[in-house]
Amino acid sequence: MSIPAEILAVKRPLNTVVIAYGKDKNHFAVRQRVGCKYVNGRSVPVNGPTIGHIEHGTYIPLDPIEKVTKSKLDLRVWGSVEFANRMFEPILEEIREVFHEDDAFRITTMAILRTCFPGIKDHELKEAYDTSFLSLLYPKVGLSKNSVSTFIGNLGRNCSRILQFMSNRVKRVKAGEHLVIDGTLKSDESTVNTLSNFSRKAKTKGTKDICVIYAYSLETKEPICSEVFPGNMLDCTCYGRFIADNNIQKGIIVGDKGFPSGSAAGHFKANKDLHYLNPIHRNAKYISTFDLHNYQGQLAGHPEIQYCKKHVPKANKYLYAFRNSQTAYREETTWLNSCSNGGTYSDEEHKRKSKSFGTIVLESDLDLTPEEIYKVYAKRWEIELVMRYYKSALDFDETRVQNDYSVLGTEFIDFLASVLTMKMINRFDELDLLVKMPYGKIMSILKRAQKVRISEKAEWQLVSLNPSQEEILVKLGLIVKEDGAQPQRRNRGRPKKVQ
Repeated sequence: MSIPAEILAVKRPLNTVVIAYGKDKNHFAVRQRVGCKYVNGRSVPVNGPTIGHIEHGTYIPLDPIEKVTKSKLDLRVWGSVEFANRMFEPILEEIREVFHEDDAFRITTMAILRTCFPGIKDHELKEAYDTSFLSLLYPKVGLSKNSVSTFIGNLGRNCSRILQFMSNRVKRVKAGEHLVIDGTLKSDESTVNTLSNFSRKAKTKGTKDICVIYAYSLETKEPICSEVFPGNMLDCTCYGRFIADNNIQKGIIVGDKGFPSGSAAGHFKANKDLHYLNPIHRNAKYISTFDLHNYQGQLAGHPEIQYCKKHVPKANKYLYAFRNSQTAYREETTWLNSCSNGGTYSDEEHKRKSKSFGTIVLESDLDLTPEEIYKVYAKRWEIELVMRYYKSALDFDETRVQNDYSVLGTEFIDFLASVLTMKMINRFDELDLLVKMPYGKIMSILKRAQKVRISEKAEWQLVSLNPSQEEILVKLGLIVKEDGAQPQRRNRGRPKKVQ
């Protein structure tokens, strides 16, 4: 519909255009021309923002003072997201190898937000993104409730890309690197996905679960890969699938009793650089057959621990048995107390059990010294730290999504958040920050490090912090003290009176 001549004749600013709008096209807005673009070889003008309206034959400019609801933020969360973004840079490069750049940026912002704002829900991501420096670091990332839900579902539908990402990380594992494999159960009461099911802990938890398997490197102290399985699937069943799906061909896999080497024997046989180190049950026949309770000496550096090493020629593997006298005393005391508190004591049962108190038996296809084997397995507890941060610090103890695709997509982002968390913890540990305060306290200080500006053209400035908090930012390289000056400390208490 053409604009009436009397409307076009109204005096208005230069480089503007009149646009008709409304149901009957009887309202007229004046928009500014901001440039032009070439389309099919010809120049097409580009319209900018609306600067006024034409009413009753008169041009009426908009109010030059912008409404508060539409104005830009002048105070943003900076410290936590800035540090997390720096730590995430190598991960972002890995993501860009598999995903489109726009998708990589969206995945990055979601992983950083889940790390810096533990327990954040999908519909809260937009608010956290807008009020933090992430919206300046990665502008125009769609994080509305509907777009996030759709994106996570599409991410899960592209599970081949997720596996490719995991496989790429596994390829960087060196032949002698130790991979600890463990799993965790997450509550999932969905009735529409096939992963939610009653696990072995259903009687205790009273809920359905999904199973998430992780591989963690003892050398880099970071998660390497992960995969989601149904909650009712046994660990021994997941073990072979996990190794095959993630194309693990190198390294020494340190498992748990739920991950027997026999369930993945074909993979170890087919890959000469892939080895295993797993504990076996205390009632295994190997223990009595090879007389593993007949110890051969004390473990160097651990006088309280005895060891025994035996070779199994037919299976081409080695058995390593250890007995910790201190642990044996505690276990025996606990068993005797249970007998006196409603249990039944039996000399025969006590003699049978006393041999296994404080013991652990490991099997491996590597011929190493007992000291080397014990040192490797003793560090297995580090993956428990990963799982603890995964569930408590990051608040990932339930899925909060419904269908299979959404579960796969959200667990991939949770994995990236756990990798980022361990990178940050390792950095805190390098700087001895965790000696003085826990991880949560450091993140709380970083979250307080906000930046403010006094006008749209002014530089962003760090809000005032106390000297001890500034020291942490200096150590992390987020700020630099001018001329190397150290923050001044005030003496505690009231100053002395002047006589």
